Order: sequence, then C-alpha cells, then structure tokens
Amino acid sequence: MARAAWSAADAGLAGLLVAPGPDMVWLTGYQPPAATERLTLLVLTADRDPALVVPALEAPDAAKAAGAGALALHSWRDGQDPYEAAAGLLSQVGRFGISDNAWALHLLELQRTLPDTSYASLTAALPMLRAVKDRAELERLTAAGAAADATYEEIQKVPFAGRREADVAADLTESLRRFGHSQVDFTVVGSGPNGANPHHEAGERVIEEGDMVVLDFGGLKDGYGSDTSRTVHVGEPTAEERRVHDIVREAQEAAVRAVRPGIACQEVDRVARRVITEAGYGEYFIHRTGHGIGVTTHEPPYMIEGERQPLVPGMCFSVEPGIYLPGRFGVRIEDIVTVTEDGGRRLNNTRRDMVLVR
Repeated sequence: MARAAWSAADAGLAGLLVAPGPDMVWLTGYQPPAATERLTLLVLTADRDPALVVPALEAPDAAKAAGAGALALHSWRDGQDPYEAAAGLLSQVGRFGISDNAWALHLLELQRTLPDTSYASLTAALPMLRAVKDRAELERLTAAGAAADATYEEIQKVPFAGRREADVAADLTESLRRFGHSQVDFTVVGSGPNGANPHHEAGERVIEEGDMVVLDFGGLKDGYGSDTSRTVHVGEPTAEERRVHDIVREAQEAAVRAVRPGIACQEVDRVARRVITEAGYGEYFIHRTGHGIGVTTHEPPYMIEGERQPLVPGMCFSVEPGIYLPGRFGVRIEDIVTVTEDGGRRLNNTRRDMVLVR
C-alpha cells in the first residue's frame, strides 16, 4: 500500500481510490462478502496512513483481512452519507486515480461531494502498478502454471472423438480444480472450424476424427492466475495442419527467446508476428501476442504494437501467437513467461509439438 501511494504521488496524483475487486484484494487481502451498492473504498495517499471506508455491517470482516493491521477503518451506518465520510480523507482539490471497476454511482457521488476533484482510471494512471511481481507472487504464479500443466497432461488421456466440446471442457474444469484451482475462468475447446475463433466457448459440437482442437484454459490458484494453450489433433493431421502448427510453434519459441529486460513489450509481438507473416499467414494472426497475469488472468502489460513499456524483471505475461483459418481450423500455443535478470523463464513446461489424441 505504501508503494502504491508513493507511485501515485510520483505520477502527480493526489492519491488512489480503490474499489472492491482485484486491486483491493492485492493491496489489502480484503474482499467484501458480496457486490453491494454500499460504498467500500480504500484511500491511499502519500501523506497519511491507508484508510478503508466500509459499511458498519461489514467492518468486522474487513478487520480480519490480511492487511487490516496497516489500515485505519472508517465505518459508516445506513442513513449516513458515505461520500462525506470518504471526502474527509481526501484533499478538496486534485486528481485521483480510481479503480477501473469502481461503480459509476460512487464516482459520480464523489464528484458531487468534491466538485474540484478529477479522476483517472488506475490502468491509465498507473498501468504498471501490479505488473512487477515479488518473490512470493512469482512462487504462486509458478505453482498455478504447474497445476495447468498437470491438467494438460491429464486431458491428453481422455477421449475426444465422439464427445462434445462441452464434455472436454468439463474435464478441464474438473482437473484444474483437482490440481488446486479455486476459480476456473475459462476452458476453451475449439474443434475443427470452431478453432478459428480464438475465444470460442465450448459448445454442443461433437468432436470428429481429423479435427484440430484448440485448448485454452486457466483460472486462479491461491489467488494467482494460470493460462495456457495447446493445440491437439484427433488422429493423423494433414501436411498443411502440421505446417501451420510448426509455424505457430516457431513464432512462439522466437518470441519467448526475445524476452529480456529493457526491450519494449511491442517487440515481443513483433518477433512472433514476423515469423507468421513471413510464412504467409500474417492476416490470420488476429490478436495481440500476450497479456499480463497476476491476481487476474488478464492485466497489464500487453504484448502489442504500440506498447513501448520496457520489460522489467518480475513481469509475467503470456506469449500466445496463433493462426486462425476461417471455416477450417485454428492453432494457438501459449505459455506464461516471467522476465528474469537476463532473459525470460517459462512457467508452463508441457510439450509444444502437436499431440495426437483419440
């Protein structure tokens, strides 16, 4: 919390206002029991101790949070004006960073109460706030990656042909939970032509012999994310399917090798895209090469053209190039990578060649 307050001051902000959600959990360990219209707000400024404005009926839970010992709790009761309570902790003028997921209701009421203040989203104001992970965070991300790897090893053992995509997705969910995930965020199973949709939701299509199948799955284990993709084939692939898979694997390998401190995020995207474009499939690589990961499965930094943020040791992000041929099939290979002092280290370590399933 202190580092966040200092970062805000360095960015010219009067402070940070953090609503319930990933930022609050990361900073304090506190997650309100349910989404509520009652104002809960963490206030971080460089000139005073952290403060949490919380409804009185939820104050006992807030007092049990991991970071509660460093917080001054300011409770308010129904019938009182919570925005006046928050205003007493803020300067009457200035620009504040505020959580992206703050309710518009709360932001508008703060503006009404403090008309000489203005606000910027945390992602815009401090995009790298959560980007550099400490040792404990890296340990949790590594464990989450290992659990996703174990899930991939298990899914290779189940039958694919003759079963619905949704059935295989259910197997992925069961394995992720068995290997320690408390939350499963996505289980993409894109078979045949459905694999050409990067975010296809597993559906009723029955997987057939000869299908390429894109698997993309992940969630949260001990509060930190996993996300990995592999593309398998039911039976023997065609020469073209093997070639496309090899191109994606080469692009992914080249992009991972490019990771090192000091290069811009966009360079990782450029390296992967160059391989695919030179192979003649550039127009079929239709998304960014990667996204950050931490207490959420998608967060800054992003590996995309135009992102000039330099890589820093401790950053963690996906490297996931793909080729998507409409109406036919798709291929994606994805690992989470962390930046080290002299390069990059994968947090996913399952085989990346084409696996044949039955």
